[in-house]
Amino acid sequence: MTERRASRTAVTVCQARAVAHGRTAPGRFADPTAMPLLRAEEQALVQRVREGTPPKGMAERFPYEMVRGAAELIVPRTVAIDDAARAGAATQVVILGAGLDGRAWRLEMPGATFFEVDHPASQEDKRDRAASLTGKPPTYVPVDFAQDVLTDALEVAGHRADQPTTWIWEGVVPYLTREEVAATVAAVASRSASGSRLIVNYQLPTLIGDAVRKVIGWVAGRQNPWATEPWRSAWSVQAMSRLLALHGFAVRSDQDLLSIADDLGVRLGQRNSMRNSRVAVAER
Repeated sequence: MTERRASRTAVTVCQARAVAHGRTAPGRFADPTAMPLLRAEEQALVQRVREGTPPKGMAERFPYEMVRGAAELIVPRTVAIDDAARAGAATQVVILGAGLDGRAWRLEMPGATFFEVDHPASQEDKRDRAASLTGKPPTYVPVDFAQDVLTDALEVAGHRADQPTTWIWEGVVPYLTREEVAATVAAVASRSASGSRLIVNYQLPTLIGDAVRKVIGWVAGRQNPWATEPWRSAWSVQAMSRLLALHGFAVRSDQDLLSIADDLGVRLGQRNSMRNSRVAVAER
């Protein structure tokens, strides 16, 4: 995202985590950082969704339903990524396209150094929002992909290419072209010592999903965050595995969110959406 503010999608995801905190899959999912990372007006929508009181007007109803629906999807996705990150042996964690992710504060990984990669404008907004969070903040790595080189920026920030790294790439791949995804995997591989782990969330190709997004976008108009942040790529399981293997990563697991939710004992409504969203864990 290159716009001069945090993406609307990043805010929606953070709101979704705040809605689900303490309510969905208790004991397995929690994100106490989500609410503090939101502005007052963003918190108000979270409270309304948690109370289950939808507004009557269409203009107000759309963002309500966006956050309510995202809260279902975010739980299995977050749990799978958190578990995979904790299971890794690396002492460096790099979050690619961090947005309003609070893992650097809440994920218990003793001795790990966290790096967050994002657009400079998004990071400026994130720093302001995170001022009230306690604990050690991540090392911020500002990268404008139109001008900067990811590998160079990580080097300057103190990332060690000779030490294993856990890479977290959540909620970003669909917004990139296939060429951009491939270039990012190549950059990650170039700074991944043996023992590194790449956790990547991606979407399966689906004609129904594309049609639904277009219809929702048409109905929502200017309320639609996808208008300026459209999906640009989807990947089959085989295509993602081939791409990762090309750069020295072997896939150890690749699950859809529906299977993860079922394992958690959580019955959620968006079964088709969860079936098409996946979390792959690959190692070098």
